[in-house]
Amino acid sequence: MLPSSGRFPITRPSLLDAVRSDDAPRRRLGWERLVEAYWKPVYKYLRLQWRADAEQARDWTQEFFARALEKEFFGRFDAGRARFRTFVRVCVDGFVGKERQAAARLKRGGGIAPLSLDFAAAEGELAGLEPPAPDRLDDYFHREWMRSLFESSLAEFQRSCVAEGKEAWFRLLQRYDLEAPSRTEKLSYADLAQEMEVPVTQVTNGLHWARTRLRACVLARLRELTVDDDEFRAEARALLGVDPA
Repeated sequence: MLPSSGRFPITRPSLLDAVRSDDAPRRRLGWERLVEAYWKPVYKYLRLQWRADAEQARDWTQEFFARALEKEFFGRFDAGRARFRTFVRVCVDGFVGKERQAAARLKRGGGIAPLSLDFAAAEGELAGLEPPAPDRLDDYFHREWMRSLFESSLAEFQRSCVAEGKEAWFRLLQRYDLEAPSRTEKLSYADLAQEMEVPVTQVTNGLHWARTRLRACVLARLRELTVDDDEFRAEARALLGVDPA
């Protein structure tokens, strides 16, 4: 379900371009969005692969992104050699290796206040998980990156529903789609209409609208986090099963 035009604008600049920009406000905005997309995969990777305890992983996650900003790690990224998520993971490995050799760490911020990161939620998602096999590290990091992308897109969609006075449409999506995996019995449109005290046609139209808008939010963020059209389309197919025009 693509936006009503059937096309997604392909001129949106990559967040990587923003992070490397000489314009300070644009660079900061790009940096915050990039951290929002990658901090949780990095944290979980540190917990599982490097066996860091929760406190150590929190420190390393904050420090990694602060150091990456200060030292411009991501400015060295070459799209011709690897996917960006693989590059980030390799940078994390190099960072941890150096940190473990250091007698002490100097907290750096590059003049940028750290983002508020919900480590407690990330820790809850790790419950019962085992470290990925060495040959599955990239797959694991990619899966966590996609989860983070969807979560941030969903939060953005919910904020837009509140701003537009369409909280009921978000609730429809939440009840019918998002809560489905936890239910033992399938919820019908008629059940949902009765629960929400609206006609069945309103449930149908509301769900269509909500799914379309959420899909657009996901694609917009995905466009920001991919370096070219080929990667964007490949990731869209993997995440949503669509091939945007």
